[in-house]
Amino acid sequence: PFRDMIEGMRSDLRKTRYNNFDELYMYCYYVAGTVGLMSVPVMGIATESKATTESVYSAALALGIANQLTNILRDVGEDARRGRIYLPQDELAQAGLSDEDIFKGVVTNRWRNFMKRQIKRARMFFEEAERGVNELSQASRWPVWASLLLY
Repeated sequence: PFRDMIEGMRSDLRKTRYNNFDELYMYCYYVAGTVGLMSVPVMGIATESKATTESVYSAALALGIANQLTNILRDVGEDARRGRIYLPQDELAQAGLSDEDIFKGVVTNRWRNFMKRQIKRARMFFEEAERGVNELSQASRWPVWASLLLY
């Protein structure tokens, strides 16, 4: 995950668009999912946990993905000013939106409907992440819950 995170940061130097959610998911994995994976050994899994190690790591990965998707949705305007669009191009097109619409920054009903679908997706990842929080060591749960609740 350490090397993957560095590769994700490097990708920002060469990629400014994502064709579909699969591509965007991989970006989110590289820049944020890896942080979740690296955090599990630091936070520790509760000794009383009955969950599999794999399920705890899966929840940590989901939290990283959810946080990054939220960052992307929060920062659409800022990213556009830098010439970047971190939204799936195919889903923008299906919603009747284009890069030009993003760069203009005009909020329309099409934009609202598109964003509602994106927010729903991020919430699904947060829900998956929630399943793993209580499996962490007790001292580590509060910061993770705080992250979930604040995002």
